[in-house]
Amino acid sequence: MSKTILHTAESRGTTNLGWLHSRHSFSFGDYYDPERIHFGALRVINDDMIAPGQGYGMHPHSNMEIITIPLEGELEYKDDMNNGSVIGKGDVQVMGAGTGVFHSEVNRNKDRSVSFLQIWVVPKVQKAKPHYEQRYYRTNINELTEILSPDLHEQHLWLFQDIWFYIGKMQTGQSLDYLLKKPNLNGVYIFVIQGEMIVNEQLLKQRDGYGLWEISTIRFTAKTECEFLVMEVPMKT
Repeated sequence: MSKTILHTAESRGTTNLGWLHSRHSFSFGDYYDPERIHFGALRVINDDMIAPGQGYGMHPHSNMEIITIPLEGELEYKDDMNNGSVIGKGDVQVMGAGTGVFHSEVNRNKDRSVSFLQIWVVPKVQKAKPHYEQRYYRTNINELTEILSPDLHEQHLWLFQDIWFYIGKMQTGQSLDYLLKKPNLNGVYIFVIQGEMIVNEQLLKQRDGYGLWEISTIRFTAKTECEFLVMEVPMKT
């Protein structure tokens, strides 16, 4: 019998600093819920919106794999490894902090907000050499597009953990099946970016999160046109 956990959009934690509005699927900053520390190796899903011209100044991270997925607007990134870039809708960025990285993330636009998901994964390798990469993905309707894996591959990004991430898009009434890579070790966390969908028998709405483990196959069915993330992660770290 599979196990599940539902995190509705409304139940998420909130940070509002004026220039930053963030919703937290898991405990982060001043938001703390002992029942929502992590889902296996998945530690953070922050749904961020930054005001025009504002952003995070240079700040440090270590021993965390950080994935950034822009949803609207453009985010300007810089770090102390001499990386600098602007990422927008369709881009995915990975920064492995490893032994330590300072970086900044600022809304490049002066006339509109930028919104993005920032996801943290606990690495299986501590104090690794920091790494950085970004890639643009063209996603197709009624398909799961693989964007992250633990394997070095020219078609997708990688990080120091046995994870697989996908972006899914479906039209109303369409279905997709997902077969876990490591069903005995991993679980899957689904985050709905937009629209509504049914995962097995559970209805999910926009910005809901849903974790399943001790399961081998999952069925996604679109109740409306929808876009979502599928994140297969180790349940023990």
